[in-house]
Amino acid sequence: MSFSTSASSQTILDYDVFTLAEKLRNHEITSVQATQTFIDHLKEINPLINCIVAERFTEALHEAKLADEKLQKGTNQGRLFGVPISIKECFNIIGMDTTGGLPHLQGKPKNTDAKTVSLLKSEGAIILGKTNTPTLCFCQETNNKLYGQTNNPWDPSKTVGGSSGGEAALIATGGAAVGIGSDIGGSIRFPSHFNGVVGFKSGNSQVSYEGGFPEVVIPLQQRMLGVGAMAKSVRDARLIHEIISQSQPQQKQLQDFEVVLPLNSILYPINEKTRTVLTEIKQFIHQQFTTKDEQPPFYEDSALLWQQIMSIDGGKGIAQIAFNRENHHAIIEYAKEKLFKKSKWHHYLTWALIGSKLFKPNDRKIKELEETILLGDQEVQEYLSNRMLILPVYHTSALKHGKVYQELFSIRKSFLTYIPFVAYANVWGLPVLVVPVGEDSNGLPIGVQIISSPGNEDTIFQLGTLLEKQFRGYKRCKM
Repeated sequence: MSFSTSASSQTILDYDVFTLAEKLRNHEITSVQATQTFIDHLKEINPLINCIVAERFTEALHEAKLADEKLQKGTNQGRLFGVPISIKECFNIIGMDTTGGLPHLQGKPKNTDAKTVSLLKSEGAIILGKTNTPTLCFCQETNNKLYGQTNNPWDPSKTVGGSSGGEAALIATGGAAVGIGSDIGGSIRFPSHFNGVVGFKSGNSQVSYEGGFPEVVIPLQQRMLGVGAMAKSVRDARLIHEIISQSQPQQKQLQDFEVVLPLNSILYPINEKTRTVLTEIKQFIHQQFTTKDEQPPFYEDSALLWQQIMSIDGGKGIAQIAFNRENHHAIIEYAKEKLFKKSKWHHYLTWALIGSKLFKPNDRKIKELEETILLGDQEVQEYLSNRMLILPVYHTSALKHGKVYQELFSIRKSFLTYIPFVAYANVWGLPVLVVPVGEDSNGLPIGVQIISSPGNEDTIFQLGTLLEKQFRGYKRCKM
């Protein structure tokens, strides 16, 4: 059987996973054609935005050729068979380094795949390469000493967010069919919002982080961590979650759920355009569902709880990895970098480590924290058992490089103002979907979060599909 090659390169870049996989199965395009298209595109855009930092293009083309042979014979298997994808740098891939942006971890290729990578490969996915993060994924902006800064494709002077910033920038430009990120403090959701892609953070313990770096060993932090897709469609985010999740979503009726959108009681600042978009969403939702405008339980507590949990060891674990167990001091390295550009470590990391020490809870506070989480889990889960919660991701669209860092890592504790929207889902271990729903006056994307309790993923994706169809959805940035 011969293959048609009628699809243009630009069309292939627009395809989501469902469309691309179907066209591969129907022999409308070849895996080699798709893979080469993505590779050529990445070579063109990467000098401008620096999204992919480690490539395996030769291996990917070889795997695509083998996939085409199986497609011709009809022996292909897997929902992602022959589909080129990208992976956040923090996930181990056989034969590739996992550095966390640290030069001293170069040249140490892994001999096993992360669990998530293994599951994606088992479905036939072809991995193009790994995407940029901040140092050790320890910041909501993407820059490090090894690979440098990633730029927003909609406006290179603006941030991509972090820590899955390279992944979001790549998907925003159509650089792969889908990508994978991780999120312990908005790390999928900030970049999805700033770059205009669909993003999904799994709930507590739903997706394995085995083979992820740095390893998360503190239980209160483990429950905040989620892994999921950065995608071009809600249906792709659902598909990837079904592949990598340790439990499958239960089918439920969306009409049985209330939708909570606390617009009048939102409490934290949002700019005028974000408020306008939320108002339009509220009007649309109100026509179809029972809606409420109220604050969910522990809404006002979550930002401080998140900071305390992230600081529970004073940043000791991250510092040991970053400083390669040598005797270095974050304050000295921060000053060296800010004053003289002479440190081996990016000042985003060292300042965050200083903050972790300042906010480190004592033993009494940790006990109180554990008791609060135990109490809050029951109340939050009960509240969201039959509700969908819609929140913004950030108070504005993408800001200039460094501005988000200043807002979230200030000694003035301004994180209490700016991180509550994303902290809520992390602290309570909730699954959450980001859908692009609008744009600001400069064409920069605006996304919203759809949040509910674990087990309600099916309804999250249903509501996300409605918003995706009614509002902006994913639009490829054509640089």
